[in-house]
Amino acid sequence: MKKIFTKILLPLMIVLGTGALSSCKKYLERSPLTDIKETDPYKNFRNFQGFTEEIYNCIPLLSVNQAHNSINLGEDEFWNPLEQRLVSYHIDNGNYFNWTGVLYTFLGTDGSGASNTDNANKGNLWGLCWYGIRKANLGIANLDKMTDATQEEKDLIAGQLYFFRGFLHFQVMQYWGGLPYIDQVVPTNNVIKFPRLSYQATADKVAADLKKASELLPSNWDETTAGKQTLGNNNDRINKWMALGFLAKNYLFAGSPLMNRESTGSSTYNTDYCKKAADVFAQMLQGIESTQRYELAPYSQIRDILYTWNKGGLVPGLKENIMHEGMSGINNRWRYNQVNDYRPIVIHSSGIKVYPTANYADYYGMANGLPIPDPEKADAESGYDPEYPWRNRDPRFYNDILIDGEKCVTNGSAVGNNEFRQYASLFTNGLMRTADGNNKVWTGYMNSKVVAKNMNNVDGTGLPENNTFALSLMRLADVYLMYAEATANGYGTPQSIAPGYSLSAVAAVNKVRTRAGMPGINTKFLGSTTSFMSELRRERAVELAFEGHRFNDLRRWLLLTQRPYTQKKAIEFDRALPNAQVYADPRNARVRNFRETVLFERQFTDRHYWLPFLRDDVNTYAEFKQNPGW
Repeated sequence: MKKIFTKILLPLMIVLGTGALSSCKKYLERSPLTDIKETDPYKNFRNFQGFTEEIYNCIPLLSVNQAHNSINLGEDEFWNPLEQRLVSYHIDNGNYFNWTGVLYTFLGTDGSGASNTDNANKGNLWGLCWYGIRKANLGIANLDKMTDATQEEKDLIAGQLYFFRGFLHFQVMQYWGGLPYIDQVVPTNNVIKFPRLSYQATADKVAADLKKASELLPSNWDETTAGKQTLGNNNDRINKWMALGFLAKNYLFAGSPLMNRESTGSSTYNTDYCKKAADVFAQMLQGIESTQRYELAPYSQIRDILYTWNKGGLVPGLKENIMHEGMSGINNRWRYNQVNDYRPIVIHSSGIKVYPTANYADYYGMANGLPIPDPEKADAESGYDPEYPWRNRDPRFYNDILIDGEKCVTNGSAVGNNEFRQYASLFTNGLMRTADGNNKVWTGYMNSKVVAKNMNNVDGTGLPENNTFALSLMRLADVYLMYAEATANGYGTPQSIAPGYSLSAVAAVNKVRTRAGMPGINTKFLGSTTSFMSELRRERAVELAFEGHRFNDLRRWLLLTQRPYTQKKAIEFDRALPNAQVYADPRNARVRNFRETVLFERQFTDRHYWLPFLRDDVNTYAEFKQNPGW
């Protein structure tokens, strides 16, 4: 622990302690910085906001350029299986200590000497969070020095600082569990002996800060006097709804089975925390709906939530996005690595390749709203038929997943009129399934949620400068689904409604499904919270696919170590129609010998529910405990 804070705090203390060098002025030229008074950074809103702005740069960039988008660490994706530079490789193999050392990681320090240091540092969730917490504490300790300011301005500064202190602790504890809660400025020469709290005790501290932030922050900065100075450029500034959203999410996580087990020994949902989460989500949704500050995007624009193409670098999100990952200080959002990874080398000649697993594609059920019980067997109730595995599926399947026979190169002459390069050749022994060694399409599916169907670098659609991606840390559809989970488990049934709001748990899920053109949850799943949760978990898998949520969801539900969630599968099949017919209507193409095979199975035990702390840190003092099994 001492190593953590000295590494993070020492550079900042050196900057702030510049005045201590005054005794050397007879040897050195006098720096203009020596004219800055100790109170200058805090004296008025403009100065203090400048101090606070740096913490925005500590919001982790989970899809950092260096990370090759290695953020989906559940059973959702299969990467080149020999690519040991990826954090996903080490997570799959249970080697969690490598969070500190692999090149392409968003969790910890990059020890590779990567040249793109700005982007690499932006992916350092661990280091950035502790640095931001330190800076938030410095700001809070100096709030009384903000004398030349209105009450509105004082509230804006304080609200941001309390938000960041709570939010950044929450970002760390999702992965490592309960923490020492650092809510004071710690002198660098002190021996740090803050006790490590349980998860729920840490969550209570986070909640106090986020609640205070929600009471101080505005709904919309554009409607404040101070915010009018930057009118139209305030969308990503921390507001009331962000504070309430993460306050409620913090409570939901604290009430989830993994976190409840860590804190109390019980592997069930904690009703009290779920009620707290439901009540805050209800307050948030009621306010958002009445003000229309955020709205579900029309499904016709669903791609623009995460990804824009050929729009001059326009940041995606629409009004559905509540909070982006850390975009400040990052240029060339999709140049180089990330634009390269989603298509095989026969149509995109660089990158480390990654593809959706077949078992994850199975979560996208049928257009009638029913799940697929077994993808290798026909099911009369849902209408699924393995001879037509892509017929009548959830509309989101066709948006998110590229299937066999779909066009993936616009200009056929760009690939020498080779039909197996112009159209996805994903059948067994197809070109894209056999070429390129370990970069081949292992799973039989390709991702089309975070890139366009025709993403490639052979006919110009894959030019990096034309593509922009931004991951949402929280968007409105996610809020509706979290409200449903918290309400059903806090208040007891799928039909329960949290006080002060109009939607039941099931109605909130159906609101998201309706946006996608799907019917509501079938009544067969509404007889108990247990059966309802099976569909709600599937809905989260589909709606939030490839957005970085799945690993934490499986962990908090205590499913990470359980089959089938440990498996990553591929599909095998033969085409049963002439190629021209497949290309004309791939969704309704008939196949033969459809089956799924296991590519990899994780050998996880209970210790894999939490990331380990560095051994040097936990050996610093007895009160700081390592996670079990590490």
